[in-house]
Amino acid sequence: MTNHLCVSAALLLQVILVGCQKPEAVSSSTPPAQDHLYLNEAQPKLPTVKLWLGSKELVAEVASSSTQVATGMMFRKEIADYEGMLFIFARPHQAAFYMRNTLVPLSCAYIDSEGVILEIHDLKPLDETPIEAASARVQYVLENKQGWFAKNNIGPGTVIGTEHGSLADTFFGAR
Repeated sequence: MTNHLCVSAALLLQVILVGCQKPEAVSSSTPPAQDHLYLNEAQPKLPTVKLWLGSKELVAEVASSSTQVATGMMFRKEIADYEGMLFIFARPHQAAFYMRNTLVPLSCAYIDSEGVILEIHDLKPLDETPIEAASARVQYVLENKQGWFAKNNIGPGTVIGTEHGSLADTFFGAR
């Protein structure tokens, strides 16, 4: 009887402890069932937004959850000239991007909280060497087909807007 009582007490304690654990945060932009790392395949197309970089238009998938950002363009076999992926971060930081499991040559722009391109880098397929931003003010990163920025005369200082206004207004509302 004492063993049975000890086992019951241990099980009750375990249930109480599990019930007291803080629940994991769930991204509001992606349902939990879809918010998992795609380790062997490309993630499905993400919601898009039209971007304007000067007079040039680009359609960008929006990667906003940690899983979407971590997966990015992995395993994609092609990207159209007018497509890209915009990575959204909660606050400015010193970004560093690399190309794990990414097969398509890409260029990436590190962008500040005002939507101004700070720097642009070319990334090599499957190269896992991080390309660190020179600035700690990066809040957005835009990836697209390698050479797109150069071909379209887009460089540092270019301001990016969306069909809904500035990047800050579009993704964070009025601050």
